[in-house]
Amino acid sequence: MITNHTEETLIKFEERVCDTFMNKEILAPVHLYSGNEKQMIDIFQNIKEEDWLFCSWRSHYQCLLKGVSEELLMDEIKKGHSISLNFKDYKIFSTAIVTGNIPIATGVALSNKLKDNGEHVYCFVGDMTSETGCFSENYKYALNYDLPITFVIEDNSKSVCTDTLKTWKQDKLTYESESGKEFDKIIYYKYENKYPHAGTGVRIQF
Repeated sequence: MITNHTEETLIKFEERVCDTFMNKEILAPVHLYSGNEKQMIDIFQNIKEEDWLFCSWRSHYQCLLKGVSEELLMDEIKKGHSISLNFKDYKIFSTAIVTGNIPIATGVALSNKLKDNGEHVYCFVGDMTSETGCFSENYKYALNYDLPITFVIEDNSKSVCTDTLKTWKQDKLTYESESGKEFDKIIYYKYENKYPHAGTGVRIQF
């Protein structure tokens, strides 16, 4: 594991972001994690310094676990970059565009394979994003060409304020897995987030 963050330190940082947002020191949207600290720490047991991370709008934990300092991360969040955190030196790239990280992650994985450099790509997506055509096509390509990439599906059972399963009239997600390992190149986990899709659950006026 790259850093020695614990469940407690991750939670404490998100609470700090929450408080900072509520104090109107962050003048942009924030997307907070909670309830998935253990799963994230487990995933990062296998992530190496040279590996790549492609994230969506919720990526504070990924940054911390990849080695970004709390102060550097908080500074970027205060600048309004919470939903688009990018740290080139740590090979972390995030986007607030739904599915926007997926084809780029697949392309980097293809490049890594052609270079045979041993670098692996981890692409984090939400449950609704995993049901899109973009995800399906990129996953199929990565699987068939055996690219060095792992897609991490983080299922909090909603997309913004919409229930994913009700939207598609499904009993379960396409790539949902009780063991988390039924599909090659996919890690799946389910969690409950105490925070809403965006913000802290309290409407604030600037």
